[in-house]
Amino acid sequence: MGDIFSGDISRLILKRTVRADMGEVSLDSRMLTVLMELDGKKTLGQVAQSLNMNMKTLREIINRIYQMRLCEAAAESMPMLGRDFFNELSNELSKAMGPIADVVIEDEVADMNENRDRFPAHRAAELVDVLARQILREERKVAFQQAMVKKLREIQ
Repeated sequence: MGDIFSGDISRLILKRTVRADMGEVSLDSRMLTVLMELDGKKTLGQVAQSLNMNMKTLREIINRIYQMRLCEAAAESMPMLGRDFFNELSNELSKAMGPIADVVIEDEVADMNENRDRFPAHRAAELVDVLARQILREERKVAFQQAMVKKLREIQ
């Protein structure tokens, strides 16, 4: 999985992991409080709300917990983009840049350390933004962004 903490993380769902090689782990009280909230069901937005914590602070704490390998994405509960999203993405990008669109999409998905078959929905806007920056003609860029904003709203 790529950097799961880039972009909007409020809809991400994490669960605690149990490690056999755990040994001594030092957690401060906030890290422990956050860790206890990661039940594999609540989104990070819900965790932030229940702990009365802003997303910036939660992101920093989650990052530390994640680096200690004490949590992981609850993949089964993480919304993924379907084939229809990528078909529409390819169709709209082709209008803006021609037949090279599919290659550009594949390259960007790979650069994000993701794969098209299991692409997290919370990174869709980021992908659209990166692709839009590669469209040279302003009117085509705007048309692409407007079409994809509609599609992104369907996902949300």
